[in-house]
Amino acid sequence: MSEKIRPQHLTRKAILYVRQSSSYQVSHNLESQKLQYAMQERLRQLGWQDIEIVDEDLGRSAAGTVTRTGFERMVAAVCLGKVGAVAAREVSRFARNSREWQQLVEVCRVVDTVLIDQEMVYAPRQSNDRLLLGLKGSLNEYELDLLRQRSVEARHEKARRGELIVAAPVGYVKSEGGQLEKHPDRRVQHAVLSVFEKFLELGTIRQSLLWFLEHGLELPVQYANGELRWRRPRYAMLYRVLTHPAYGGAYAYGKTEQTMHYEQDGHRHRRRRKPKDQWLALLPNVHEGYVSWEQFQSIQHTISENLHLRKRIPGTRHGQALLAGILRCRRCGHKLNVRYTGRAGDVLSYMCCRGWLDNGLPRCISFGGGVVDVAVAGELLRVVQPAAVEAAIVASKDEANRRDQALEALERDLQAARYAASRAQRQYDATDPENRLVADELERRWNQALQRVRELETRIEQHAKDPNPHEVPEPEQFESLAADLEALWHSPEADALLRKRIVRTLIHEVVVDVDESAGEVVLALHWKGGVHSELRVPRRRRGQNSLHTSIDTVHVVRVLAHTCTDDVIAGVLNRNGRLTGRGNRWTRERVAALRSHHHIPTYGSTQDTAEGWMTLTEAAKFIGVSPQTLRLAVERREIEAKHPLPQGPWIFKLSNLQTESVQRLVERVRRASCNPTSPPTQQASLDLSTT
Repeated sequence: MSEKIRPQHLTRKAILYVRQSSSYQVSHNLESQKLQYAMQERLRQLGWQDIEIVDEDLGRSAAGTVTRTGFERMVAAVCLGKVGAVAAREVSRFARNSREWQQLVEVCRVVDTVLIDQEMVYAPRQSNDRLLLGLKGSLNEYELDLLRQRSVEARHEKARRGELIVAAPVGYVKSEGGQLEKHPDRRVQHAVLSVFEKFLELGTIRQSLLWFLEHGLELPVQYANGELRWRRPRYAMLYRVLTHPAYGGAYAYGKTEQTMHYEQDGHRHRRRRKPKDQWLALLPNVHEGYVSWEQFQSIQHTISENLHLRKRIPGTRHGQALLAGILRCRRCGHKLNVRYTGRAGDVLSYMCCRGWLDNGLPRCISFGGGVVDVAVAGELLRVVQPAAVEAAIVASKDEANRRDQALEALERDLQAARYAASRAQRQYDATDPENRLVADELERRWNQALQRVRELETRIEQHAKDPNPHEVPEPEQFESLAADLEALWHSPEADALLRKRIVRTLIHEVVVDVDESAGEVVLALHWKGGVHSELRVPRRRRGQNSLHTSIDTVHVVRVLAHTCTDDVIAGVLNRNGRLTGRGNRWTRERVAALRSHHHIPTYGSTQDTAEGWMTLTEAAKFIGVSPQTLRLAVERREIEAKHPLPQGPWIFKLSNLQTESVQRLVERVRRASCNPTSPPTQQASLDLSTT
């Protein structure tokens, strides 16, 4: 018996702590369990008869990220002074983090409880043992980190080679060589391929989902144990298939990361998707894909554009604005916003106020949207009408192809259902009829499989009896389509969403600007396919001439901007009775908007500094004369200067102050100052005597 074990220790009970880190170790590392439970015999040899085994934490890590009820119960018992010794096969079983390990050692020191492992007995009240326990705790924590680091590095290195496949996505199986291969079931292959075909045809995940739901088709779902089941499609199922790089023939690893955050009720794990440039590995063309890598990247771009478009123009999807989301300002490059005004909210206008909303910059352009929508719709109908018959025939062919695809999918489902029914029948026939518990269950499964077969056969029959024709109509049947297209477009019952979809199918973007001098809205239409055209629409505004700031005022602002700020310019214009095009007084914001519209540089720009523009006072100081003298010289036209308004400043340019006439003026002023005028002797003095 160790001398560290005293009678007061033996009078109290001993606790044997048993723990393994994972459920896999609990199931497979049985020898380790036996060795830990064998520590009970060592405690008896040391003199304890009352031994309690705490094995509630089997399958839980001691790294500090998992709550261990057994460890907490053991520490609570030690705190009450009811435990003389705590034992484990190795002290690393108690804790692998400093916080819980130091807590246990400190509690044992306070209540005089010894720690026991396979090698020795530790008395925390002795400084040498406490130092040894501290070192072992630090080594246990470092050992765990080292093992984890080695495991992660080996895992990452294998992933960089493209050899680490954790789980095969649906539609693939893991081959013996560690590569992904397409699922041998052709029904699964066609189902996955149909997801990509529908997205490439319809352009959005939501529309693809609605097509599957409309025809009642199911998609495969693969569980962690490898089991494959067919389920009703959901948006998340289609999104996972369309965004997984494996379907483009690429190997990808490290797409997500998991972080841990501590909150009031404990720690929480969060998972986020990392940007593509932060993935650990991305190796294209590693295995056979359902689409090419180029097609897969195009699909990702389309999904991203759909998401960004939805964020940029919220609330306008169900409005009447035909060009919402595709109008771009030519001046600043931002997308135009939509605004509905009027009592009924039926007055439409487009405005570029993104710079004002984000950075406080002046608004660029704004104009009424009704006349612009009508003009663009007319241009679109003019372009589309010659090809209306051909487009209708192509659409009819596409509809027939879609119906054929749905029918083929139903026939594949029927074939799989018949196989399942045949398999259930064979299982029922092979069982012993006397064993009713098994026979009844197999009979129930057989009936379910037969019911599934009947449901699919009924749906296929209904699909064949659909009144919609399978054959493609002849061109003669569409002769009146081109004439009726415009009437259908302008019909009050026409769906605004359908109009918008047609516009976005044909037009990629519209770059817009306002020609103030001509009073027109200039539209540059960028059609799908690379063709561009320009359209000018009159800007309908009441009192159009009075709403334009006069050219003379614009010239005045251009001159004053060389030496004056926007506040000073607004004051000068107001003193001289100048008003805006709408009859308002000038403010700093209105002057800034006028300068921005006419591309007038702001005061203090690099160009003004290089040219050397000065006020009257600055110019007089520069050449060394008084402001009055310089002004008289300007009025005598000896020096060139600008005076745009009667009640405004004089503006000089540096080059005009370096001429010979200026030098002669300066010499004349200097000579006059050297010979001052003397008063005549007869002039009376105004000096008053103080006496």
